[in-house]
Amino acid sequence: MTTTGADRDAVVPRTWWWWGRRRGVVLDVTLAVVSALECGLEGVGFAGQASLPVPVGVLFGLVVGSVLLVRRRWPITVVLVSIAVTPAEMGYLMGVVGLYSLAASEVPRRYTAALAGMSTVAVYLVTVVRMRQDVAQADAGQQDFDPSGWYVPVVSLFMTLGLNAPPVLFGLYIGARRRLMESLRERAVSLEQELSLLADRAEQRAQWARQEERTRIAREMHDVVAHRVSLMVVHAAALQAVALKDPQKAVRNAALVGDMGRQALTELREMLGVLREEVPTASSALPLAAVGRAAAAAAEAAAEDEASGGPCLDALEALVEQSRQAGAVVELVVMGEARVYGAEVEQTAYRVVQEALTNVHKHAAGAKVVVRLAHREAEVAMQVENGPSDAAVADAHLPSGGNGLVGMRERVTGLGGVFVSGPTDAGGFRVSAVLPVARPA
Repeated sequence: MTTTGADRDAVVPRTWWWWGRRRGVVLDVTLAVVSALECGLEGVGFAGQASLPVPVGVLFGLVVGSVLLVRRRWPITVVLVSIAVTPAEMGYLMGVVGLYSLAASEVPRRYTAALAGMSTVAVYLVTVVRMRQDVAQADAGQQDFDPSGWYVPVVSLFMTLGLNAPPVLFGLYIGARRRLMESLRERAVSLEQELSLLADRAEQRAQWARQEERTRIAREMHDVVAHRVSLMVVHAAALQAVALKDPQKAVRNAALVGDMGRQALTELREMLGVLREEVPTASSALPLAAVGRAAAAAAEAAAEDEASGGPCLDALEALVEQSRQAGAVVELVVMGEARVYGAEVEQTAYRVVQEALTNVHKHAAGAKVVVRLAHREAEVAMQVENGPSDAAVADAHLPSGGNGLVGMRERVTGLGGVFVSGPTDAGGFRVSAVLPVARPA
């Protein structure tokens, strides 16, 4: 994740008291020095009017002007001091900068309005008094100068507003702009965090989709290849046994082995064709969110394509017949009225029976098998039960990876069904599954 404004603020150490940056210290110190010099010079006149020693007036002005140093931390204090020294006619810079700092700060607006109003009234009164004195002196020096009664109040009002209004308005603008920038910065940080979370979730969804697709393909390949190859091994063993005794039967078995091999290659080629389809990956230039959607969509599309073209319950008789041709005794019992189900339901039911028959060829050679298929109102049930293996029949020594029952359970539970398997009291094995006709939401 890239560095955000919050990260940069966290890195900057606040070592300048209440200032965040060095240039803020320089600016405030410069303003305080200029204000102190101004108030010190104006303290000379104040000392003369108040009949005080000049050093006292200058010292008082220096102290008053230095208050501007704390304008960022305590802007209310600066404005109150400027109001207090308004009758002494000093601190013009402090008053202007103080009003600006107050308006730009986070002080509640009612306090800002009250203090700005107090400052305006104080400046207006002092301006009126000073202007009346100036007008009186001018009237005494020039007999023809006769200002009307509105001159002094109106001019004083314009002077006061010209002195106090600009800093207040400019401070309000700067404060609003600063709050807007902080809000935008916070929104940018929040959006960046949300985008990072979305990217992580998209990557997780993409990984999940890829894992699901690998599992699905591995399950399909196991069901198809294991069943076909198991039958081929059984027929090859029978071919070896009857090659010298019954050449005609050996020829038939060899033809069956060839047919099953071609069928296995055809189904394997179809699945490999799905694998060769170009699917966007996480290393492509697409965003991670698009990768997750594309991977999930590809997995779903591949599953639908496989389901639409996969085996169905109509091919169950042919599946049983293949096991019979391999020498197994298999009985198929169908109960209820047969009807068409969804592609996923029919394919899952077919694969369960297929894998169960494959396990019989692997682990119970020569055993009698009963395949039951029941069509019910809201579900379809299938059961494959075999007896104990026949000792007289040679074992084909087929390897087992232990994934058959796991794959069947995943298929059935994925459609909301129930899967049960286990040994029987007679020494055989039973596999049962119930699939709902309508897939639950």
